[in-house]
Amino acid sequence: MKTSLSSAEVDRISAPLRSANALFATKYPGERPDRQPVHTVYGGAHLFHADAAQRLGQLALRALEEHAPDTATMARAFDLSLELTEKVRARVLHKLQTEPVEDLRIDFEDGYGARPDAEEDGHAVECAREVARGRKEGILPPFIGIRIKSMTEDTRGRALRTLDLFLTAMLEATGGVVPSGFVVMLPKLQIPEHAAALADALDILEPKLGLTPGAVRFEIMVEQTQAVLDASGRVAVPGLVAAARGRCIAAHFGTYDYTASCGVTAAHQRMGHPACDFAKHCMQASLAGTGVWLSDGATSIMPVGDRATVHAAWRLEATDIQRSLAGGFYQGWDLHPAQLVARFTAVYAFYLDALAAATARLSNFIGKSAQATLVGEVFDDAATGQALLNFFLRGLACGAISEAEALATGLTLDELRSRSFLKILAGRRAAR
Repeated sequence: MKTSLSSAEVDRISAPLRSANALFATKYPGERPDRQPVHTVYGGAHLFHADAAQRLGQLALRALEEHAPDTATMARAFDLSLELTEKVRARVLHKLQTEPVEDLRIDFEDGYGARPDAEEDGHAVECAREVARGRKEGILPPFIGIRIKSMTEDTRGRALRTLDLFLTAMLEATGGVVPSGFVVMLPKLQIPEHAAALADALDILEPKLGLTPGAVRFEIMVEQTQAVLDASGRVAVPGLVAAARGRCIAAHFGTYDYTASCGVTAAHQRMGHPACDFAKHCMQASLAGTGVWLSDGATSIMPVGDRATVHAAWRLEATDIQRSLAGGFYQGWDLHPAQLVARFTAVYAFYLDALAAATARLSNFIGKSAQATLVGEVFDDAATGQALLNFFLRGLACGAISEAEALATGLTLDELRSRSFLKILAGRRAAR
């Protein structure tokens, strides 16, 4: 059929799009290919030792055995079916025995408090040496880091000193090696300059410590209203990330500081508050496709006391966690070892409960080579493919889904490791 646009006209229209599309691709590269932890466990720096993860796992196992010693009790505690609980319990036990903590943050802020400078100096150096010892002995969790104080006027000097002392002592003890998965957490950002100041400090420290530029990455905490909307009413989160100059890898939501900054009274500060939903939707929409991980906050009710009290706290946390997962926040905080039971129970139940349907959908979807298909009552299109693949990648990474269960989709190990739905389709089409 004859067309009305000439080749020259098509080229003229396309010319500005080439640079615009290239710029878009740099700003929105898509999901990061590496593993995201399902949680971050916070603990005061004064309590940290190299074997902290193992100690937390032992305490979590003790809580499980004391308050949910069998499948039936665990099912009642979390309001799950016996069939699902039987699968979940075995995997939770294995997780708590082998990798009870995926991400650990050594806290010099809220979990540590204001202390004399000499005391914080000492803890910064001691913790750094313990991290180095943990690395040498192979007992660190996959992800670890420190949370320094904020860059606000009252604490910026203390924050920078702790950062300097910790990094210097750690690198002296490791022979100049940054442990895998190491990150610095910056809390209570209000303006982009707070993130820029931490980036400036790292720019100065890295060459002095013999590190390559950009070797130390950091995360930001969104826990002030000014970090969500700036003074002009614009979403502020992208500006905070941009100010980090490529160092920011994740944004964590601070439930209780944020609701307090909104004027919500303590009795109503909770993860499911509408104010939290608004803030997290702003984070999610503005950072989608950038490769910056998102993390939700923590449930503040600790599972401590008699069995009925512990069960109630577990159910509350599990509800919060599954709500976060359903909303696309795949990471959260844990503050107490007994919360690890609820964390992994909720996460594993989330994946295992949806496993059969996800397996059928992905298997059928791959088999039809991304043509729209109807499986049961769920209609898939090509945009769903990567999301289905991500379900299995996340489930595999945390131990909720076994390798055999992932391969039941018809994918091969090499295809799973590619982490790309489009690469899988391209490889299968090329093989025909």
